[in-house]
Amino acid sequence: MSTTQADDAGRSEDAAAIEAGRLLFARPCRFVAGVADAESLPPLGPNEAAFAGRSNVGKSSLVNALTDQKALARASHTPGRTRQLNFFDLDGRLALVDLPGYGHAAASKSAIKQWTGLVIDYLKGRANLRRVLLLIDGRHGIKPIDQSIMTLMDEAAVSYQIVLTKIDEVKAPQLNAVMAGAAEVTARHGAAHPEILATSAVSGAGIAILRARLVALASAKPIG
Repeated sequence: MSTTQADDAGRSEDAAAIEAGRLLFARPCRFVAGVADAESLPPLGPNEAAFAGRSNVGKSSLVNALTDQKALARASHTPGRTRQLNFFDLDGRLALVDLPGYGHAAASKSAIKQWTGLVIDYLKGRANLRRVLLLIDGRHGIKPIDQSIMTLMDEAAVSYQIVLTKIDEVKAPQLNAVMAGAAEVTARHGAAHPEILATSAVSGAGIAILRARLVALASAKPIG
């Protein structure tokens, strides 16, 4: 196959994946449960993709943008407001899990310990979890606390992928620098997916590509 033919095939595959993602996320998505302890986790069902990140990084806003529902996930301007795992079912084909934000000092130490324990239990014990999308504020890039979470997921052998958020607030040169820095960091982490995605829940940038990646996870088989 020539280079031109290979390029055409690649574009065709990308277009097909984007269309598959559009079709999946046009299906009904509903809130299933909010879980505050490991004993209350819902039974295993379809494959799961979880959203993690610092408090107020935009997890709920991104879930809403993906599903094209303004109030499916409750977004808050108060850091640390989400204190449980929120499960959403996408037409019985994929579950989206909004994890509690980390890194907000205003929450009590006992609450932070409880959230951390719950998230670790979920990450290590959820057989149908296919990937964690680790959201990073595109204005600031990966911080030391994010790298600590990356190390935790490396140790738990949990596949994760960096997704930059709020890129509508970043000029191209700054975004390129953040992308390059994120690529350098992820190269040092064994469980990190090499592809870094850039998104905006406000402008819609990158949403179609992220949907395409998620539709692939919907049918992915367990690792190992």
